[in-house]
Amino acid sequence: MQDVSVRLATADDRPVVERLWLMFRHDMSEFDGRLPFPDGTFLGERLEAAFGADWAPYLLICGEFPVGLAFVCALSRPTRVLNSFFVVRGARRAGIGLRAVQQVVAKHPGRWEVAFQDANAGAVRFWRRVATEIAGEAWSEERRPVPGRPELPPDVWISFRTDTPPRPGDGAAPGV
Repeated sequence: MQDVSVRLATADDRPVVERLWLMFRHDMSEFDGRLPFPDGTFLGERLEAAFGADWAPYLLICGEFPVGLAFVCALSRPTRVLNSFFVVRGARRAGIGLRAVQQVVAKHPGRWEVAFQDANAGAVRFWRRVATEIAGEAWSEERRPVPGRPELPPDVWISFRTDTPPRPGDGAAPGV
């Protein structure tokens, strides 16, 4: 099992995060039907938002290699949202994703929500396992319509709570 570390992405990390974002959006296009723009990029409003106020963009690192990203939003609200989470295919199924989510959640204790699609069988198994590992049986699941996309089936939302305080120097977003 490889070690994974999670750190807040900086402006200097932006090119790496953008490349990981393209891989993430490519994977998600299987479930939401979105095609790349003529320049080969995908819709990037969440990528833009992730480097703004009330968000925390994280890089997932194994050794010297970037292996994924996690975007947390709603930092100033009672419930944080793991808005985007991605692990590159070569690092999947090795426990890296679970350990990375645990680290991200520990940086922002409190209530959490994460959404995924029923059609994404891997995500269904992964997020239910994550919720159980973090919160035991104290988590819930519900389906909600996708805003602005009535043609898509509802997203699955998992909610849980963690009270694990961040460790000193763990890279938690300022003011959190």
